[in-house]
Amino acid sequence: MNESKTIQIGCMLLAMLHVAVAAQPNVVILLSDDLGYQDIGCYDGPVKTPALNGLAAQGVRFTDFYSGCAVCSPSRATLLTGRHHIRAGVYSWIENKSNRSHLLEREITLAEVLKAQGYSTAHVGKWHLGLPNKTMNKPTPADHGFDYWFATENNAQPSHRNPVNFIRNGEAVGELEGYSCQLVVDEAIQWLENHRDPDQAFFLNVWFHEPHNPLGSPEELTAVYGGPDVDGAVYSGTIDNTDRAIARLLEKLRTLGAPEDTLIIYGSDNGSLRQERVGGLRGKKGSNYEGGIRVPGIFCWPGHITSGRVESTPAGLVDVLPTVCGLLGLAPPNVHLDGSNLSGLLTGKPEAFVRHQPLFWHLQKSRPIVAMRDGNWALVADPDYELSTKNKFDEQWIPAIKQGGYKNYQLFNLKTDPAQQHDRSGELPERLERMKKQLLEINASIMAAGTDWHKKESGK
Repeated sequence: MNESKTIQIGCMLLAMLHVAVAAQPNVVILLSDDLGYQDIGCYDGPVKTPALNGLAAQGVRFTDFYSGCAVCSPSRATLLTGRHHIRAGVYSWIENKSNRSHLLEREITLAEVLKAQGYSTAHVGKWHLGLPNKTMNKPTPADHGFDYWFATENNAQPSHRNPVNFIRNGEAVGELEGYSCQLVVDEAIQWLENHRDPDQAFFLNVWFHEPHNPLGSPEELTAVYGGPDVDGAVYSGTIDNTDRAIARLLEKLRTLGAPEDTLIIYGSDNGSLRQERVGGLRGKKGSNYEGGIRVPGIFCWPGHITSGRVESTPAGLVDVLPTVCGLLGLAPPNVHLDGSNLSGLLTGKPEAFVRHQPLFWHLQKSRPIVAMRDGNWALVADPDYELSTKNKFDEQWIPAIKQGGYKNYQLFNLKTDPAQQHDRSGELPERLERMKKQLLEINASIMAAGTDWHKKESGK
């Protein structure tokens, strides 16, 4: 383990001695995969999602909530660390067999923060942050703070139905019967019943595969949305099935303690591949326009955070780690966090919230390649260098990415123009220059910290 990381975790363990474990809330994170801004019921989507609607009714639902990136792996790295994914070693989605990249072992994850406070920790579901293979010895979830893990390297294969590629604590499981979301919740419930320390609070990280391709949905649920011959019906069925799985997990949590004992956070790793499911926003998965990065965001902790409130302040997965630390009264890791503590917004004290740095996104395959949100304003830009936009990321591109600049800046007022149809950069030169300066400063900091996997750095 990295020496500085060992020292930080040691300090957390010392702090644990001053915390009454019985008073600690459980923490549960629920993450969908490729779910769009307007898929689920409480975001005016077409899918019946009573479990998620109930969480929103009991908690805070964000209207302007963002993924960590417009594609999978980097968004997950950002969620776990509270840091931009390039700082954490992840530039794009990871093809595990050919990419050396992975979530850097030296990064301090939310699991490690909570484990140092005495929590039992488990990850169930999709991982996609790198796993060991025949040629590369990458970290596992166990190296990132999880006592127990049940995961797939990437997507459920051959589809959500009867997946064959789950791994439990390093051992391949083989073919399972059922649908991925239900199997993931089965495993979560089994861990809650049989493997966690019942005297400790727990952190349960539940990352569903649905509605990412390849799709699989029970026939009776597909029929609810028009049947297999109706475009989008299987997709909707996977989301409905996930909500039913979440309902089973919530019922299990209720048997373990009062609702006020558990903080639950829900989001999606990026926008939908289906343009009609992004709420009229521009772009979709893979794009740094709003449709690729704006997603549902719900925080629920009855008795502790505001109930049934809709919050319009911009926020995102990058804020999860500092927010959990803020709500639980824990010191965050002593590193640069790109996310901010939302606890003031969640507890009805908006004056206590300060975003110390604008939200920022970078994805090599996207055009625009960068985006930044500061208040109601979004700034996007293209690269001033040429690289392929093919789906698979080539680590030989990293030196150009780290050194590259930007052009074709566009400025949008998201309050009046959420669909980003009217570029205001020519009308507001002073705002444009101010935001360009902010964007370039954030970019420089992130790129300076980024691992150059092409140079075969150790990656620790």
